[in-house]
Amino acid sequence: MHMLERRLQILLDDARYRRVATAAKQRKTSVAAVIRDAIDQALPGDLEKKRAAWEELQNAEPMPVPETVEELKAVIRESRGRLP
Repeated sequence: MHMLERRLQILLDDARYRRVATAAKQRKTSVAAVIRDAIDQALPGDLEKKRAAWEELQNAEPMPVPETVEELKAVIRESRGRLP
């Protein structure tokens, strides 16, 4: 877990607070921890984005790969010529 460095004060209506407090009680954790978890789910950080990208790569269809380094260099040179 990261060291907590910033204090944030928010105001919640009664209905939202009850939902958060109930979740905290069910999870046997603090209201603040539930809110931090909700932030992480709603606004994923770089690690989550990297994991999602990795999953996408793993699920991608196979593609042909050049047999030799020279063929790969030729493909790269050709693709650079097509870039704006």
